[in-house]
Amino acid sequence: MSEQYGGHGNSGFALIVVLFILLIIVGTAFVGY
Repeated sequence: MSEQYGGHGNSGFALIVVLFILLIIVGTAFVGY
């Protein structure tokens, strides 16, 4: 499944980016309410 992110060593970096984006989305959602 990690092949979608385009690399063997970039899997950790991609995971951090996804978590960071989710954090921003959740943060903006709370600010919106």
